[in-house]
Amino acid sequence: MNLRQQLLLVSLLTLMLPWAGCEFIRETETALRSSQQQMLAGTARAIADTMAQYPEDFPPGVGVDHVLGDQLFGHRLESEPSIDGYFDDWTLSRESLTQMRGTDGPIRFAIGITSQYAFFYVEVADNEVVYADSQSLLPTSRQRFADRVTLVSSSPPYLDEAFTTAAEAPGAVVVFRRSASGAAGEPTIRGFWQDVPNGYQVEMRIPLNLLGTHLGVVVDNVSVPNSPGVRSASFAARSPGPFATTIPELEQRAAALVQPGMRLLVTDPSGWRIATAGRLESAAEPGTRVSRWLRLAYDAAVEPGTEPLFAEPDPSGREQQLYVSEGLSGRPSSAWFRGEASGRAIVAVAEPVRIDGNQLGVIVLQQGTDAILSLRSEGLVRLMNVTLIAMLVVAGGLIGYASWLSRRIRRLSIAAEDALESDRLPTALPSALAADEIGDLSRSFADVLIQLGEYNEYLRTLASKLSHELRTPLAIVTSSLENLEHETLDETAAGYTARARDGADRLRRILAAMSEASRVEELMRNVEPEVFDLGAVVESTVTAYRDVYPQRGFQLTGTREPLSVRGSPELIIQMLDKLVDNAVSFSDDGDEIDIGVGRDADSIALSVQNPGPPLPERMRGQLFDSMISVRPAKDDKHLGLGLYIARLIADGHGGRIDADNADGGVRFTIQLPAVESDSTNAEA
Repeated sequence: MNLRQQLLLVSLLTLMLPWAGCEFIRETETALRSSQQQMLAGTARAIADTMAQYPEDFPPGVGVDHVLGDQLFGHRLESEPSIDGYFDDWTLSRESLTQMRGTDGPIRFAIGITSQYAFFYVEVADNEVVYADSQSLLPTSRQRFADRVTLVSSSPPYLDEAFTTAAEAPGAVVVFRRSASGAAGEPTIRGFWQDVPNGYQVEMRIPLNLLGTHLGVVVDNVSVPNSPGVRSASFAARSPGPFATTIPELEQRAAALVQPGMRLLVTDPSGWRIATAGRLESAAEPGTRVSRWLRLAYDAAVEPGTEPLFAEPDPSGREQQLYVSEGLSGRPSSAWFRGEASGRAIVAVAEPVRIDGNQLGVIVLQQGTDAILSLRSEGLVRLMNVTLIAMLVVAGGLIGYASWLSRRIRRLSIAAEDALESDRLPTALPSALAADEIGDLSRSFADVLIQLGEYNEYLRTLASKLSHELRTPLAIVTSSLENLEHETLDETAAGYTARARDGADRLRRILAAMSEASRVEELMRNVEPEVFDLGAVVESTVTAYRDVYPQRGFQLTGTREPLSVRGSPELIIQMLDKLVDNAVSFSDDGDEIDIGVGRDADSIALSVQNPGPPLPERMRGQLFDSMISVRPAKDDKHLGLGLYIARLIADGHGGRIDADNADGGVRFTIQLPAVESDSTNAEA
């Protein structure tokens, strides 16, 4: 984790400021909502006590012969739809459609109520629509069969009727009224059959005075003409369940009891909505509208509602929210809701309506956000604004400071890395004049680099100093040994003298190698560069290697085109000699050494590859340093100056040298700057 990320993490501590404000908002919201719920609960109890004085306004519950799923609900329509077989002109949403299982797919239907008529709409999924003919239109016909839609109506124990339609073709249809006395077309009922892909739709308009207190839907699906179909019904009992709808008398009474800004819902014992009065305030007060980002902050600060659904009346007509279910069980309950889009909160309570120990229904009372002051208080809005802005300012300042600080440290790091890779170490680094801790660190780095530069310079001149200082003592020792050899010595003394002479010869070779490195450095500073063909030089040199090292095989690969470079051919040959000598030392008799030369992008590449042991990973960075050798300890004849000299020559020609493990051996590659051919001709 870098410094910027660390300071950004520290800046998160500023969240304590908005967190404290959010906690204040949360506690205020909870207190206000609690008082709001208590007020609504008291109002709902008063309304429930008033409603209990009029038990005749409430419908009876579901009988023992029926289940709750047998009931249908009649939605109040704001206007009469056209009888054309389509649902788009109904003042209801498609969520209001009730669904039941059919033979070829779902069957959806709805019943709407106006002051005089009941409207019935049904969608039937049918893969093969079978129409009726003149002999099978009557619902009592047993000669032939066709697809039918039936609305069953009854008022136990007296009335038992059904309104059935079957179509000869799409369009207006005749609706038959069937009772115990027989079946006949009912002219006061209008019907329309509309074919749609994968099924059909039927729409009817029925006078309200023809319907009983219990309604159900039956659909007969015939797949093959002249064969019985499969019947789907909305009720499981022998007769349909009670028909639920809003009661005008109860709605008038509820409208007189509800206060402005509240919505009152009344349900029967089964949860069906039988009255609705009042509405929630939807318009926001001036000056209290909050922005979208602040609304997100409110969402994080305010406690979420007890239910995810918004407190709108259920489209199906039956209230099934958890708090309503508790009220239907005889327990007063409360809940609150929040709209995701508007952010408005709604507090709701459910209060049972009882008389003589019997529950007639439930009073549901709701009130909107105008009474929940925590979301509309300008003081809270300012608190959120101030805390969030303060957090952003502090976080932005810390991030800016972290960026500036990390940039200074990064510059110091880059300068230190560049200094270690450069031949000459700088004595000044970025931020060296600063008076803070980074300035102290920069000056400490500069001191270390100065000492490191002095030490590197000492190592660089060590070879020449040693060769100069040791040459005279070595000459004295050598001449003394030569004179001693002319004296008469016994066998033991002669052996000691011979070993001393071998040691002096080895010292002479070491001094010669050290002097060679010094001479190469001097030559690189004073050489007169010339443009020459590197390919021709390498080819002639490889020919000489075959004579010098007959126990090895040499293979030359590369292009035959002129490869012009600028520099000293003698030094290039000397560099190649060091690499070939190294390759011979690490290979065995009969091995083949590959020497390649060719053009590589905008440079000339010269490579020497030999079989042998791979390079140790720990020595990769020091391989071309002075006095470094990767040979076994018993092989003490090499000082490790050969590759160092090769690097001096490559660097002096503006190139670079690299070493890497190859298949079964090691490859050394030298990259030298290329010179254009016309330059060669000009020099010639």
